[in-house]
Amino acid sequence: MRALATIAPQLLLATALVCATAAPAQAAGPPPKVPEAVGYGGAVASVDADATAAGIEVLRAGGNAVDAAVATAAALGVTEPYSAGIGGGGYFVHYDAATGRVSTLDGRETASRSADDSLFLEDGKPLAFADAVTSGLSVGVPGTAATWEKALQLWGSRPLATVLEPAERIADHGFTVDPTFRDQTAANQDRFKDFPATSRLFLPGGAPPAVGSTLRNPDLAATYRELGRDGAGAFYRGPIGADVVRALQQPPVDPASGRVVRPGAVDAADLAAYRPIAQQPTHVAYRDYDVYGIAPSSSGGTTVGEALGILEDTDLAAADPVQYYHHYLEAGRIAFADRNRWVGDPRFSDVPTRELLSPRFAAARACLISPDRTLTSPLAPGDPRRPADCASAGPAVTETYEGPSTTHLSVADRWGDVVSYTLTIEQTGGSGIAVPGRGFLLNNELTDFSFTPNTPGVPDPNLPGPGKRPRSSISPTVVLRDGEPLLAVGSPGGATIITTVLQVLLGRLDRGLTLEQAIAAPRASQRNTATTQAEPAFLALPERAALEALGQSFAVTPEIGAATGVERLPDGRWLAAAEPVRRGGGAAAVVRPSR
Repeated sequence: MRALATIAPQLLLATALVCATAAPAQAAGPPPKVPEAVGYGGAVASVDADATAAGIEVLRAGGNAVDAAVATAAALGVTEPYSAGIGGGGYFVHYDAATGRVSTLDGRETASRSADDSLFLEDGKPLAFADAVTSGLSVGVPGTAATWEKALQLWGSRPLATVLEPAERIADHGFTVDPTFRDQTAANQDRFKDFPATSRLFLPGGAPPAVGSTLRNPDLAATYRELGRDGAGAFYRGPIGADVVRALQQPPVDPASGRVVRPGAVDAADLAAYRPIAQQPTHVAYRDYDVYGIAPSSSGGTTVGEALGILEDTDLAAADPVQYYHHYLEAGRIAFADRNRWVGDPRFSDVPTRELLSPRFAAARACLISPDRTLTSPLAPGDPRRPADCASAGPAVTETYEGPSTTHLSVADRWGDVVSYTLTIEQTGGSGIAVPGRGFLLNNELTDFSFTPNTPGVPDPNLPGPGKRPRSSISPTVVLRDGEPLLAVGSPGGATIITTVLQVLLGRLDRGLTLEQAIAAPRASQRNTATTQAEPAFLALPERAALEALGQSFAVTPEIGAATGVERLPDGRWLAAAEPVRRGGGAAAVVRPSR
């Protein structure tokens, strides 16, 4: 979300900038962000101008969409370190134009092999959430470095060392701090200050960096160079991993702070055993489109797909705005009722992925929606294996908390390949623990597990377990039409990721909005709760009163998500789109605006 501190174009730096631990340097004003771009040769959209430029640099040098996606993600690890980085994980969706195939990688973090369902219990009671977050207990085995290497091995055309070079330069020379970065730092100051390595990196002079100052991260640049030279083995079986294990098992907290930081159990054997999982995507046919997403351990593909199936027989294009919003909200309510009951890590639970996405189950759940009234939440789940119209399968299962951070990038190349990639360290700032000397924060992804069974007497597929991956809501999505790529989209935002992606898809595919308009539109997020979260702009819509008359209830939240996407236009050009305002706005770019 910040611009590289430079006076030369395309990341070619002429001078070194001052380290963040010294007096903050004043960078030249960042170039304005461009939330939409149209052109040829490929496209990149992310939340950050430097990261987008890194991806475009790789595309211009002949790299493909996978090469550019890894380059963009690595740059986000520098400029968006509170949302992503090699201390976390994510989910990668790839469309290969040569084969017409959509493939995915599950790069989710895993619990230690010693973890069990008492991971977050003390004296038989669940830990306070804040205490669990800022601890070694919350740190799962990171999956990002392994995901980058695996994606490049399977589909890339450049070595890891090459695609990491733009991010290394940004880390070495610095980026310009913007208001969002400073605000996120300030929100974490009370815990960052208690970890000397974190404080040195992100609180130069003991305070959040000033807007317009330059923040460098030479430790991360060196870590990236080591990864490029030695491969992901340096992380999972080498010195980087040894430093990760030391930091989470012996949290480097200032003893004078008085902060109690519980150690984690992830060890060197857990890191060495980690593998990203290559798996089939979720798939639903929706109107004239094929919609592909990520299968469990994420709930994104199943929940977005189920909601689309529920809406399949409703003519949303012809519906008036009140009925459009009403059906969108009710579909989210129903799909989350089923997600909360059935979805977890499929290696530990019998997750009915195929059944959740079946037209028969969608029809059985769609019959719950009435145009005249709102369903009561929490709604009980259905039984996807034995679907019966309007029937439930036991008591309602409520939503557990997920942090609203994370980041998403969308990339396309000149050959027609597409990547939709969402990566995260969970909370904004993750665990708060920076690995000393390495320049990155560790995740707190294990807090995505249920601390205790969510509903007494109902099996919970998301309890901790040995080597288990916590359920996610990450929803990177690729849409094909007639076997050709139409668009890719995704968003950060915890559980609101699912509803954000769903709303963008409906806006673009049903309501006649352009991709830019669908991303910018006011958002609301219904997740089987009594009250729907809604942005101020949504609550200002003239349809609000009519929706409330149907029984919809709203609570204001400042913003929901921060989506990006790419779309192939009928004339062969690529359109890249990002947020115009949310999280300070995003950055979209194409390789060539014209031929």
